[in-house]
Amino acid sequence: MKMSPQDKKLDEMLRSSALVAGGFMGDDQRSVFEVIEADAATLRERGVNAAMLAQRMRELTETAKQGLGTWVDADGGAMRVMSEEYKGILVCPWGHTGHFDKRIIIAERPATGQTLSWTDLNVHLIEAHGFFEGKGSAFRVEPEQAVRILIE
Repeated sequence: MKMSPQDKKLDEMLRSSALVAGGFMGDDQRSVFEVIEADAATLRERGVNAAMLAQRMRELTETAKQGLGTWVDADGGAMRVMSEEYKGILVCPWGHTGHFDKRIIIAERPATGQTLSWTDLNVHLIEAHGFFEGKGSAFRVEPEQAVRILIE
C-alpha cells in the first residue's frame, strides 16, 4: 500500500520515542495501516469490533479505579481488576484533543490465571483508530487475547 506524505509522517512518529518510550510500533516492520487491518481482521474472526472491546475495557477501568491500587472483583468474581496510576498525561498521536491519564489497568481471570493490561490511551487508540500498537511495543494489546479474556 502506497502511503501519502501525511501517512508516512504518522508512521514515522509512531515508531519514534517522541510521545512514549520505545514508540507505539515496537519492532513491528509493517506500516501502521497494515497493523490496524490485521488486528481488525482478528476481531472480525472473533465476532467483535474495536468499539465493543473498547467499551468493555472502559467499564473495567471504571471498576478498577474504585480500588485505589487493590484488586476489585468484576463479573461476579469471574474477573478481578486493579488500577495503577502514575503522574503525568499522554496525548493521542493522531492529534485528537484531550489528554489521557497515565494509568495501567490489569485484568485477571482467577480461574485460569490469564491476565491482560492496558492504558487509558490504549482504550482511545483502539476505539478511535482500531490501533492496538505494533508487535513488540511495551503496551501492545493483543486483540485475540483481549477478546478471550475480556469478552468470551
